[in-house]
Amino acid sequence: MRSYLLLLAIVMVLPLAAQNSLLQSGPMLGYSEMREVVLWVQTTEATEVQFAYWPENEKAALQLTDQITTTKANAYTAKLIADMVEPGTRYTYELRLNGKAVKLPYPTQFQTQHLWQWRTDPPNFTVAVGSCSYINEPVYDRPENAYGGDYDIFTRIYERKPDAMLWLGDNTYLREADWNSRTGIMKRYTHTRSVKELQPLLASTHHYAIWDDHDYGPNDSDRSYIHKDKTLEAFRLFWGNPSVGLPEAQGGITTAFQWADMDFFLMDNRYFRTPNKMQNGEPIYFGKVQLEWLIDALVASSAPFKFVATGGQILNTEPVFENYIRLAPQERSYLLSRIEEENIKGVIFLTGDRHHTELSSYVNAKGNAVYDLTASPLTSGSGSNRDGEHNQFRDEGTLVVARNFGLLNFSGPSGERQLQIQIFDTKGEPLWERTILQAK
Repeated sequence: MRSYLLLLAIVMVLPLAAQNSLLQSGPMLGYSEMREVVLWVQTTEATEVQFAYWPENEKAALQLTDQITTTKANAYTAKLIADMVEPGTRYTYELRLNGKAVKLPYPTQFQTQHLWQWRTDPPNFTVAVGSCSYINEPVYDRPENAYGGDYDIFTRIYERKPDAMLWLGDNTYLREADWNSRTGIMKRYTHTRSVKELQPLLASTHHYAIWDDHDYGPNDSDRSYIHKDKTLEAFRLFWGNPSVGLPEAQGGITTAFQWADMDFFLMDNRYFRTPNKMQNGEPIYFGKVQLEWLIDALVASSAPFKFVATGGQILNTEPVFENYIRLAPQERSYLLSRIEEENIKGVIFLTGDRHHTELSSYVNAKGNAVYDLTASPLTSGSGSNRDGEHNQFRDEGTLVVARNFGLLNFSGPSGERQLQIQIFDTKGEPLWERTILQAK
């Protein structure tokens, strides 16, 4: 009898193991809107992929996405749209591979955004932020101490249950073996996305992303990178942003999204930029088309806070590394002067790259505060001591030179919205916080 029960248990477990063996990474939640949500997954081989979803605790109202087959040509990734949804609703979802449900050891739910306009005050919500995520693979890493670590930081973010997460670049690190071939690029994106500690966070939080040099190409890479078409393809395949690139810009990853009453503008600081070492001609960081689009979008926005996400620091006054003031000071001055001239309130840059965290701010001639929250690194190595770096705009007490992540907490009624910024270490312990009130 005992042998029979053991055999029965093996027979029951084998199909589950077989299903999970088809799952490479994910599922992951991409953008969320009132009428649709994107769901992402990557398999290990060609597999029929579909999602079932239903309002929380109402499985009788189950709906299905389309069914597609993953292919090697698309790195076995798939993005499917849940379009039979209603605003302001939380849904449970289920991944199905070859028609069979995949059982996961953590909850899988997504949410649609609320229809609050003309009805209620905007909802409270939280967005996690971070950059510089290095996942070790010793055979391809530099022969020294491991550069990546503390992957449990993803668990600490997951435990905070943010509504969304904005990845601020260097979300994976292409190595020398990777950046000169499509095969290498896809393998690196796959390797990073597959780290086990990341999976619950991917499945429960809506993710948006920009890139910086390491997920775009080699270190400090620019518009001359010959394989930027391949990394652009990888970005499209592995992230679920609402769009990728401005039509008039002919390339890049620029996009925007709105969550409740806040606007987020996601910039590309790599695809169009001139080489850092160029000594003649006008230095370009964002480029005219993208820059004018941003200014137009900021002018048109009625959001209490307007977030501009880009890889490199914007406000830091120290001309070091790839800071805006060092590489394109005229373009930087133009952007900040246009923000001032148009009397745009509530502009907050969200940046990464520097392997440290700090909040910078100043008040322009129109009396409007402009901020730059740098949040870095998540799992890559942290920078050396930055105390000798003379950033005139750094808010005292906000410098962190260690792995960390941030939370942006939004609350308050219409007209009196407030942003609470919280920074946490790898154990989830608070390091500092600041509150910014909506400008009147």
